[in-house]
Amino acid sequence: MSLPPSATQFVTLAAEGGEEHGGNHESLSPYVTGIGAFVILLLLLWITTRFNRDR
Repeated sequence: MSLPPSATQFVTLAAEGGEEHGGNHESLSPYVTGIGAFVILLLLLWITTRFNRDR
């Protein structure tokens, strides 16, 4: 099975890009991102339960 030329270019670009950059921004903390996502999900859950008062 062969890849189309555009897919081959993307694979080459992805392989080269990983060497130059670590993939994470220096100021991006996984703890802050995780806590932020958790707070947003709790807020969405609270909003959903406020609108669903028929139960």
